[in-house]
Amino acid sequence: MMTISLIWGIAIAACCCLWLILGIRRRQTGEPPLENGLIPYLGCALQFGANPLEFLRANQRKHGHVFTCKLMGKYVHFITNPLSYHKVLCHGKYFDWKKFHYATSAKAFGHRSIDPRDGNTTENINNTFIKTLQGNALNFLTESMMENLQSIMRPPAFSNSKTAAWVTEGMYSFCYRVMFEAGYLTIFGRDLTRQDTQKAHILNNLDNFKKFDKVFPALVAGLPIHMFRTAHNAREKLAESLKHENLQKRESVSELIRLRMFLNDTLSTFDDLEKAKTHLVVLWASQANTIPATFWSLFQMIRNPEAMKAATEEVKRTLENAGQKVSLEGNPICLSQTQLNDLPVLESIIKESLRLSSASLNIRTAKEDFTLHLEDGSYNIRKDDIIALYPQLMHLDPEIYPDPL
Repeated sequence: MMTISLIWGIAIAACCCLWLILGIRRRQTGEPPLENGLIPYLGCALQFGANPLEFLRANQRKHGHVFTCKLMGKYVHFITNPLSYHKVLCHGKYFDWKKFHYATSAKAFGHRSIDPRDGNTTENINNTFIKTLQGNALNFLTESMMENLQSIMRPPAFSNSKTAAWVTEGMYSFCYRVMFEAGYLTIFGRDLTRQDTQKAHILNNLDNFKKFDKVFPALVAGLPIHMFRTAHNAREKLAESLKHENLQKRESVSELIRLRMFLNDTLSTFDDLEKAKTHLVVLWASQANTIPATFWSLFQMIRNPEAMKAATEEVKRTLENAGQKVSLEGNPICLSQTQLNDLPVLESIIKESLRLSSASLNIRTAKEDFTLHLEDGSYNIRKDDIIALYPQLMHLDPEIYPDPL
């Protein structure tokens, strides 16, 4: 027994030594400072997934404006000086911005690659978005969203009471519920075969969406979803509800989803569940930033009476000019795209809220070895390494915004 244990111990020690010798990337001359992390393959993924902003701030203090972190076997070069962002974009010929996004989508949502180069589909997803999210298609989406928002926020009719009952709800919960339900109905339409249970169905999807979205930063960092059983089960349930057989029963499905259903059926080799998971990508993209942006916009207005007054007066003026008014019993208001674009106060509030709350990560993959020339120096980048920009570092920098919060 001791002999077997000793052999296993030696084998494990040998593997660890081999990993230390061969598995750890060494920083070469001209490359940014390197953080390999302590865990093989994972690298710094756990720390990054737990709190991206604080993780990056700590490394910025330690290494300066440019540094490299190992995340799930990938080496990511973080550029934290906003004065260098335009320099990064000037190196566009060396970057493939699609590769990382396609790979991340496949890992996070559980479908095969939607990159036409991988042979699973010939759909050009960018062309699909251009056709269905501009012009008349966008106008239809906007009108549908306005109608759904008002329908959801109006109090239900009570047959035995002349007054609607008041319901108390937390502001974030309210924003989450209203925006998710309205967005879901706008994009995926209404199920006419189960109108009596439709709200419960959407709220169940809302619960599953929260569980899945909670671990999304960790999934982007490269952690497998099977590490998060609750989130994995939630993702599978969401996808099940978005199968084509279920979507075909719905009315007023957006042009985006109708076109994607057609292209999935005619141009891809995806199975039914994979097709549904590509629609789950659309659901997540439509909600993940919209919900917090809505909450923070409302929060900032409530805490600032002057902003609330200015926004209220602007909306009232726009409605008066359009000959419309808010009514719980009359027709819902409907503003054109031109009228919505002419709301500078609301636009400013939303933009400021996005500055305070947005946590997007802009990613590019290096197509070949090259030298990245920035404001504070030049750095050698290896093929397949990732360049990442994290704008929230700039948005909350007191040197740029004297009082960022």
